[in-house]
Amino acid sequence: MGQRVLRSRRTLYERDSELAAVDEALAELAGLGTDGAAPADRPLGALLAFAGRAGIGKTTLLAEVRRRAAAQGCTVLSARGGEQEQRVAFHVARQLLQPRLAGAPEAELRASLGSWYDIVGPALGLCAPTEGAPPDQQGLRDGLDWVLTHLAVRRAPMVLVLDDAHWADPESLGWLAAFAPRAEQLPLLVVVAYRPDELPEHADAFRGLPGRAGGRPHGLEPLSAGAVADLVRESLGADADDAFCHECWAVTAGNPFEAVELTAKVHDRGLDPTEDGAPLLRDLAAAVKGSGLIARLERLGPSAVRFAWACAVLGTEIHPELAAAVAGLGHEEAADAADALRGGRILTGAETLEFVHPLIATAVYRAIPPATRVALHGQAAWCVTDDGQGATAAARHLLETHPEGDTWVVRQLRAAAGETLRAGAPDTARGYLARALREPPPAKERAAVLYELGSASLLTEPATTVNHLRAALQEPIAEPALRQHIVYRLSQVLAHSDRLAEASETLAREIRVTGDARVRLRMCSEQFMWDAFRADEPDHPSRSRRLARLADRLRGRDLTERYVIGLRTWDAIQRGEPADVALHHAERALAGGLGWAEADRGFEVPVLVALAFMYADRPDRTEELFAAGIADYERQGWRGGHLSFAYTLLGYVRYRRGRLVEAEDLARSGLRLAERVGPGTPAHWYALGTLIQTLLARGRTDEAARLADDHAFREPFPAAVVFPDAQTVHGELLLARGLVKDAAAELAAAGRRLEPRGIRNPSWCPWQLHLARAEAHDTPERARVTALDAVTRARRFGAPSAIGQALRTAAEVSTGEDRLACLREAVAYLERSPAAYELACALVALGTEDRDTAHLRRGLEIARQCGADKLAETAQTKLAATEAAPL
Repeated sequence: MGQRVLRSRRTLYERDSELAAVDEALAELAGLGTDGAAPADRPLGALLAFAGRAGIGKTTLLAEVRRRAAAQGCTVLSARGGEQEQRVAFHVARQLLQPRLAGAPEAELRASLGSWYDIVGPALGLCAPTEGAPPDQQGLRDGLDWVLTHLAVRRAPMVLVLDDAHWADPESLGWLAAFAPRAEQLPLLVVVAYRPDELPEHADAFRGLPGRAGGRPHGLEPLSAGAVADLVRESLGADADDAFCHECWAVTAGNPFEAVELTAKVHDRGLDPTEDGAPLLRDLAAAVKGSGLIARLERLGPSAVRFAWACAVLGTEIHPELAAAVAGLGHEEAADAADALRGGRILTGAETLEFVHPLIATAVYRAIPPATRVALHGQAAWCVTDDGQGATAAARHLLETHPEGDTWVVRQLRAAAGETLRAGAPDTARGYLARALREPPPAKERAAVLYELGSASLLTEPATTVNHLRAALQEPIAEPALRQHIVYRLSQVLAHSDRLAEASETLAREIRVTGDARVRLRMCSEQFMWDAFRADEPDHPSRSRRLARLADRLRGRDLTERYVIGLRTWDAIQRGEPADVALHHAERALAGGLGWAEADRGFEVPVLVALAFMYADRPDRTEELFAAGIADYERQGWRGGHLSFAYTLLGYVRYRRGRLVEAEDLARSGLRLAERVGPGTPAHWYALGTLIQTLLARGRTDEAARLADDHAFREPFPAAVVFPDAQTVHGELLLARGLVKDAAAELAAAGRRLEPRGIRNPSWCPWQLHLARAEAHDTPERARVTALDAVTRARRFGAPSAIGQALRTAAEVSTGEDRLACLREAVAYLERSPAAYELACALVALGTEDRDTAHLRRGLEIARQCGADKLAETAQTKLAATEAAPL
């Protein structure tokens, strides 16, 4: 029969092109081209993707990648998706990063991760989640990006290998898909393998990632007949004849896994690899997979079957003692079963077990009778809890069990959801809570579960959150505090979904039935806040009077009182009360502390108080408060909508100060973050309005118009009040484009919307100023009346920037001495203000009117400092003409 000793095979057949791509990538990663020379202008890192059906050799290829990378001195990070672990949040991320970070003392780890420790630590299993609001998903991804980038730079060159990416958990896979294109800017090679027909929707990004395959993965093909013959002869001996080898290829269709397993079966049977033995191959091949594999397993005995089932339920990284507990086997019986399964090439490993191939694990799992599978998952949940692995480890098993009204199951799922949510995986937490609701929980706990379920959906599915929270309010609730939290959260999500009227009405209903005075005050403060943002508020003056009476009685003893005082500050700004009054209330609100990331509170009131200082010509104080607020956000890992607002509004502050280049950069950053949150959200309107205004001030009207068209910045405008006011900005854009009649109509409509609400401060919303300019083309007298009314309102408010801007507009629609007088007074006021761009405009206008080169030169200098390119060009032209003109 010849030599039939089964050899340890290292040869990779017909993978030369794939290995060449790997070698090229590794050479460039090490700083050398394939010819041994350093590449000139090539990136260090790359992405390689290998796709193919089950058993095609992806795992073997990646093992060779790891071997070659290690041989070249690369740091290798490795992970594998698991069919049973897809619902375990950050399972793959932990495999990749935890071994490089775990084990270090906490102090060292905190020093290494810095401010990211509390954000990424829970996701990577390095520390327990902290109490308080969880990080948003973008903030967590940014933190994981930082950790991987830091590791890649410190331990370069680095190779990240992910096998079975189609089974990776959504959180890890979404992060890696977003991060992978950055590999080309780092000393990092990312190598992934997956089954394309099983890649889930949340992993579609991998299909289109740029890489060395020209935007496509390397597709792994079945082996040819010649390659299978070589494989057979390497395993069974060189005397295997051609007919036998060809039949091996035919019955396996060139699938490497099946071919290897078939040769092992031939070896075990002692079959001669000759033409006479070829007819038996089809039956042997059937035993390699599916029902044949299960029949082979059953021949090993009931204990081995039970142990294999337990291992299939546990998934990857299986501890023998735990598998024995799930299987219900004693120590010796389990050890014998493990030996039998290793001998049958079903399991491998000693201290930690795993299936020889994922295909075997899948076949074993699917062969478990359904009722037994459910029971084993229930047993696994108890065992991992008893093993000290915690509620989250048990939760994935509990998802597979049938509802039975078990309070222990509800308790474990709620605990797991809390841990997972605080670690930054709301989708997984929502799955746990939905299953807890089906258990079902006891009637007295149902409202709490619905509240937790709604909270888990808050950032990703606001409509679903509303439904859950409204359902919670219909349940019997014994604890008043729980009902109050539900109402607060419901009003918050309604408001953030542009349903401000519903948010206000929700609070109003609860205020009428609440007996606790402090709770009623908190609810009133929330209602005042959402009404302040309502563009359709029916009775703003009445609310303003009630708010003023209430705020004047409060001393700021707690956060609720300070929120009310802060809202009074904002109301004074909008109504155009004297700036000193607004600042007095702002200081009262800040006196006891007004953090931007308070638990169970919105960020709106602290932002409004900070902006009050800007409108009152104290932007330095505004920026000081914004810096502290942004630091609060970043400590919490809030890098989505919250940070978008912060960057956008900081850009708006810079715009008001005339620092237009900085304003544009910040507004663009805010817009990029807002686009992650979604179009049409308040964050999106804020960012677009600020960026359009800034571009207009810089003289880039066409670019502003394209931006508005691309993002549908037009009617219908949002139901929430945003600033700068979107309708006014749109009117300003129309005016800049020369569409005077359309601009006048839009700006007049803005006035009709704001006037009944008592919003009359031209510093907050300069609709009158732009309207006067639009009216000047056809009705100059009306334009002058409009402008002078704005001047009166600005003088009442008293901020020099507001008065100067209004006077400059009045000058534009006036003639003769009136024009000159308005310009001189405007310059005098604006010189006392931080509004540099407005001062430049007024100086250029006054220099042109007065034929004064000193004013023109100063206006030109300030315009250049501001980045107001078009104004600087106009000033230069006027200066040249004035200097050339005869005296």
